[in-house]
Amino acid sequence: MMESLIPINIIIGDRSYRIKVSPEHEEHVRKTVKIINEKIIEFKTSFAGKDMQDYVAMVLIWYATDVTAVSSKEENSTNEEAAAEALQKLELQIDQLLQQNKP
Repeated sequence: MMESLIPINIIIGDRSYRIKVSPEHEEHVRKTVKIINEKIIEFKTSFAGKDMQDYVAMVLIWYATDVTAVSSKEENSTNEEAAAEALQKLELQIDQLLQQNKP
């Protein structure tokens, strides 16, 4: 049976994206987006003069490589694997949306 997906709107760095997620992953996606946006603000404060694409790239690199940030609230390796899989899916969705929005 195919899992039903629900559409949600997320905002990453001043851009709105409409994505589809499974209902049980919605909260996790929203928390991830919140962390990403908080880090964008942090990088904007630390590295003035860059454009939004630079900040988003910096945050994605930070998020993908900072295992403690991703898994600090996770209690076992199963949750870490699920978080890594969710990040890969989110990255793919962002890449697809960016490709669609190219002039």
